[in-house]
Amino acid sequence: MNFNPIDTFKEFRTRTKIVLIVWTVLNLLILGILLFAAKAPVVGSIIFFLIWELAVWGYYVYRYNFRHLHRVGEWVDAIMFAVIAATVIRSMFIELYQIPTSSMEKSLLVGDFLFVNKMSYGTRLTMTPLSFPFAHHTMPWINTKAYSEAIKFPYYRLPGFGKIKNGDVVVFNWPDERLGRPLDKKENYIKRCVAIPGDSISVKRGVIHINGAPEDVPPMRQFSYLVRKNTMGGMGNKFLKEQDITDYELDGDSTIYLMQLNDGNRPNVQNNSLVNTVDTVLHRPGQNDGNLFPVSKQHSWSRDWYGPLYVPKKGATVTLTKGNYEMYERLIQVYENHPDFTTRGGKFYMGQEEITDYTFELDYYFMMGDNRHYSYDSRFWGFVPENHVVGKAWFVLWSIRHDVKKFTTKDGQQVESRKFDGIRWKRCFMGIK
Repeated sequence: MNFNPIDTFKEFRTRTKIVLIVWTVLNLLILGILLFAAKAPVVGSIIFFLIWELAVWGYYVYRYNFRHLHRVGEWVDAIMFAVIAATVIRSMFIELYQIPTSSMEKSLLVGDFLFVNKMSYGTRLTMTPLSFPFAHHTMPWINTKAYSEAIKFPYYRLPGFGKIKNGDVVVFNWPDERLGRPLDKKENYIKRCVAIPGDSISVKRGVIHINGAPEDVPPMRQFSYLVRKNTMGGMGNKFLKEQDITDYELDGDSTIYLMQLNDGNRPNVQNNSLVNTVDTVLHRPGQNDGNLFPVSKQHSWSRDWYGPLYVPKKGATVTLTKGNYEMYERLIQVYENHPDFTTRGGKFYMGQEEITDYTFELDYYFMMGDNRHYSYDSRFWGFVPENHVVGKAWFVLWSIRHDVKKFTTKDGQQVESRKFDGIRWKRCFMGIK
């Protein structure tokens, strides 16, 4: 079959021609941003432009000239369109994200599938453009890399609809991951932003204070409580289910529960006729709490008594001291790419030049989970740089419930089984507070 691309284009419908022209203009715009605003490599930017041009134009050439030549043409057409459209939407506009852990309970539940709006804070242009569609960093089943670093772009973010505010639920790449992956291929985390650039954060008796004032408490924030009963045995599955209590442990004598409760169900547990007392589990100052950030003997902090800690703001200058070196060492060396920043003999150096202060080049955020005693968050690994931010958690699309059973194997290993237990219909299309 003779194929002439010019004649083929002439045969396209007017609507298709308009789509192709608009697409090429937008693709050229992205190319211009990469070259002149982001200062991306010229060759890599042009290759990226050509890949997308060939993908979209190739799809329409196939649809008009080859789809009808074989039985599965309709299927191939549908798959090509789905891959192209989904990749563009996923990289530029919105992305579906699954809640993997209980760190945001009960605000977000394990099994929630939610949309992340990448335009809220400005779409971050891809930094590792050569990757397998629909895969983040690892190919499913075969567990190999789902991306290539043959082309790499610097960080650049398009204008957004707003900035991150205190209380926003944010998806970001985990900054403390040290597996050698590119920035945008690091593991995705979701937490609540409790402090923005320029804030001073402290935690007193489990309550967050921002610039000296208590936080606006998330409505479903949880803490650990010791629930002491006045009788042996459990409280009953019906009561626990009615109160949506899913995280609990019963000790050996069956009179004390360790429960994760929020301000909604805690009073109901307190008023249960089987209960004597409900006491908050607070981690004392200086208590060994799993190597809190910053790892330093100078700070006797715990997850419930933490700070005060200044959250760096772009353009702000801090005087370097022995007390804040551990706080900002990784920020300066890794996130802001100054590996030659160090301290020697109580003095601070950038390479061989002694410095006494430092001006931050990025904004930073302090993130925490709403399940305050069961969240691995900024209290343990530090600040989130602006270039790691993916987007704002938008709404829950659907939610799957699992029946989770934990048991101990013969060799003493703790394992759990998960069985599909239905769909949480009330959470479908639920907004995120």
